[in-house]
Amino acid sequence: MLVIHATFPVDPDRREDAIDLVRELAENSRDEDGIIDYQVATDIDDPNLFRFTEQYEDEAAFGAHAESEHFGEFESELPELLAGEPEVTRFDVDSVSDVEL
Repeated sequence: MLVIHATFPVDPDRREDAIDLVRELAENSRDEDGIIDYQVATDIDDPNLFRFTEQYEDEAAFGAHAESEHFGEFESELPELLAGEPEVTRFDVDSVSDVEL
């Protein structure tokens, strides 16, 4: 499994545009084969910071997502909305287990 964690600081004046763009990306991405989970949230301390958490079954699913039309649209429109540099981290996961609280 692959896990991607990404943060995107957006321009406060373009926040509503960013929400629309991100919502469309997330909705379309969740329908892709090989995506286990695809979530986007805003930061509790900074509502203009969008946090993506993406889980893929394998490298092929991640590659297909990166080549999808909706990701291409997101990638082309994103630079106009940013207020800083995105940060993206990839985790290659060998095992997963639930944690009891």
